[in-house]
This record gives sequence, structure tokens and C-alpha cells, in this order.
Amino acid sequence: MNRIFSGIQPTGNLHLGNYLGAIRNWVKLQRDYECIFCIVDLHAITVPQEPAALRAATREVTAAYIASGIDAEACTIFNQSTVPGHSELSWIFSCITPLGWLNRMTQFKEKAGKQRDNAGLGLYAYPVLMAADILLYKGTHVPVGEDQKQHLELARDIAGAFNRRYGVEYFPLPEPQIFGTATRVMSLRDGTKKMSKSDASEFSRLNLTDGADAIADKIRKAKTDPHPLPEAAEGLAGRPEAENLLGIYAALTDKTLEATVAEFAGAQFSTFKGALSDVAVAVLGPIGAEMKRLMDDPGYVDGVLRRGAEKAGTMAARHLREVQDLVGFLRP
Repeated sequence: MNRIFSGIQPTGNLHLGNYLGAIRNWVKLQRDYECIFCIVDLHAITVPQEPAALRAATREVTAAYIASGIDAEACTIFNQSTVPGHSELSWIFSCITPLGWLNRMTQFKEKAGKQRDNAGLGLYAYPVLMAADILLYKGTHVPVGEDQKQHLELARDIAGAFNRRYGVEYFPLPEPQIFGTATRVMSLRDGTKKMSKSDASEFSRLNLTDGADAIADKIRKAKTDPHPLPEAAEGLAGRPEAENLLGIYAALTDKTLEATVAEFAGAQFSTFKGALSDVAVAVLGPIGAEMKRLMDDPGYVDGVLRRGAEKAGTMAARHLREVQDLVGFLRP
């Protein structure tokens, strides 16, 4: 059975990049795969979190999953910390993962920066936990952005190392699924930087909870250049803001970038931004409204997470027992 595993950190301010790069694709995948969608709160605490905000953000991400069209009955939705098998398998994997593999992970270098000696072990080792997240459920496919592809390759390496160490073919080697247009949505203020929850400027991103006026205002103020839109996609070279906005429109309308460029060839940005605002409001408006309704009903959201944790926990416990037997742990 092909099984999808993926997740998002509950750090608040889910935005258009999270939707186009991940959640929207998950909605499509749920028709063809057994799907496990996690809120990865253990990963979130690799940097300091305020406890009440973490709990609220966990509910917000859950609401975003459901509001975007993920079927909470057909899919398994839960927060990572409720299934202890993630941490237990992570430790087992830590014992077979060479430091050299982790030293090659570029995201740690980027996030730790010059403060590397003060960074927590969790930030350094979280790719091992990510491998455990996927393999605890024997995930066969993982939808990832380009920035996570290296970590998935590590998960494949760890699965192979475990299988070789114990002479089994127990863990599958999960395959990446990288989707097309606008999988990497850039900042509205700087087309060379990824759209991010942590950007200080609210005008750098379209939040899933933004209302119609906020969406239109942010798009109207999005950075552009002084030239008309190009006649062909080749004309986007060296124009990162134009390429980003056209890519967003293409993704929201399920068109190719080439078709979108042809549609607005030679147009002024003012004309294009009006069309982009209309499309963004039409797509994101209903999601934001449903998220608000769900977040006003925390009992329902918590019930989804509780049922998901029970379902995930049953599968995780079965696989973890099998792993413990393979490793040689005595379980009298």
C-alpha cells in the first residue's frame, strides 16, 4: 500500500507558500494514497516557543488542513508529540546515523549561522527525527519542497543503513514527490527570498487567515519592476518579482507559467495585480473563513487530533515493536 507522510510545523501565520507548496497538493494526493498528515510540534521546539502560542498554532494548522479540503475521516491527522514512537525510533536511528551525514545538512548551517556552538542538539539532529516520522509508518512517498529534499535523501540513507545493519528489508526507501508550478513561493517584498512565516513584514506574505481587503492591499503593494510584463516566459530572466507573481497566478488558476505569461503579455503590473487579487481572494477567502469557524470550535479540532493520534499510535506501536525485536531489545 502506498502511504504518504508529511507535516507542517505549528509556528503560526500559515501563508500562501504553505498552501501552494504543500497543503493543496495533499488534498489531491488523498484520493490515491493512504495519507498521514502530521502537525510536527516536536520539530517546532528546535527553536524557543511560547507554550500557549504553540498550542494555539497546533489547532490553527489542523484547521488549515481541514479548511483546505483534507478529509479528516479518510486521512490521519494528529500532532506528533502525542505518539511517543517518533522519539523512540529517532533514538534508534541516531545510533546508526554517522555524524558525517548530518554534517552535510545545509539547513542546520543556515539556521544556526555564526551561533553554531550555541545551537541545540535538536536543531542539529532533527533530520533524524524527520526520518523517524516517515519510517515509523513505513511511508513510501513524501511530498517535499526543494528545501527538504536533502533531508528526505537522508531518510532514505537511514532506512538503507538499518536494513543492512539487521539484514532485513524492513523499511521502504521513501520516494520524494516534488510538484510543479509555484512549489517555491517567494516573498512579496523580495522575489529572491522564500515567503516565510518569520519575515518581520506582514506585507511579505499572504496569510491563509487574511481577509479580502488585506489580500488586495498586500498584492497592490507587492514589489515589482518598472517594465511591462514580458511577451514570453524567457523574458522573466532577471525579474524575480515578476516571475513570482506570475507563478502565483499560474498556481492559483492551475495554468502553466507559459500560459499565464501569454495571457498578460505586455500588460502593466497594475492590471495584472487586479486580476491576481481577484483570484487570490476567490481561492483563499473561503479557506480563511472556514479556518476561523473551526478555530472557534476547539473541541471539534481537538477531537480530530485525538482520533488521529489513536489511529497513528496503533500503527506506530506495531511497527516499533517489530523494530525493537529486530534490534534485539528484550520485552519480557
